[in-house]
Amino acid sequence: MKKVIPIAALLVLACGGADRAQRAMIQNKGSDTLLNVAQAWAEVYSSVNSSVAVAVTGGGSGTGISAMINGTVDIANSSRKMREAEFDAARENGVEPVEYIVGYDALAVYLHADNPIRSMSLEQLKTVYGEGGTATRWSDLGVAVPGCDSDEIVLVSRQNNSGTYVYFKETVLGDDTEYKLGSRDMHGSKDVVDLVENTPCAIGYSGLAYATDHVSMPCVMANEGGDCVEPTIATAVDGSYPIARPLFMYTAGEPQGAVREYMDWILSQEGQCVILERGYAPYTEMECV
Repeated sequence: MKKVIPIAALLVLACGGADRAQRAMIQNKGSDTLLNVAQAWAEVYSSVNSSVAVAVTGGGSGTGISAMINGTVDIANSSRKMREAEFDAARENGVEPVEYIVGYDALAVYLHADNPIRSMSLEQLKTVYGEGGTATRWSDLGVAVPGCDSDEIVLVSRQNNSGTYVYFKETVLGDDTEYKLGSRDMHGSKDVVDLVENTPCAIGYSGLAYATDHVSMPCVMANEGGDCVEPTIATAVDGSYPIARPLFMYTAGEPQGAVREYMDWILSQEGQCVILERGYAPYTEMECV
């Protein structure tokens, strides 16, 4: 059985020669949903512990998990839970992944600012995004969208290595329904919002932290005629928003040394206040100034 050596065990000499203190390098990769806050954590932590550098890259939840399994990163960021097949692959590689919930996110539905829709149900979203769904034009939903002369619903989605893509499918489409063909599949969370902002016919889904004043976010009903809940930090925390989700970090076994200290800091009040400032919900109730 292979034994994966944590990347953070490799220390990089700081510039200036051997008389300078050695600096631990933590490699952190994965979810684009978590990319902004992971970068913020790394930046703030550099002032908390200057002997540690954290290198953060995106690429999607699946990419980060694969890198953690293969031993090329210390921490994988994921906006979905690891699959059983991924756990099996890790164990075959001598890795027992350890899961941390580091916060919560409301997966918002994004519309162009001129779109008159203010509420949607999960069933409506399924008819829009799901294979065989009957809603292909905005008039099918009973609205006319200014600037969308074609009346076509332009579907904006994520690539299939994205945890956001997987979670939306599980929660909105269900196990028995695939995505419709013909969507515009974006590399990153911000790319989804940017495209919707500039495309009157578009609809997209992405993390709440990527919201801007130039797009609209309808409230979402779990059932037709039920309570319509706005995507907010509060509704992500209490679970009332129908497309709220936990955000994960995974390590290859129980973390040690610099990685252990970094994970402890992320879950501390200071680290959780950073995630709150970036538009996500802390994993537990926190008081932040």
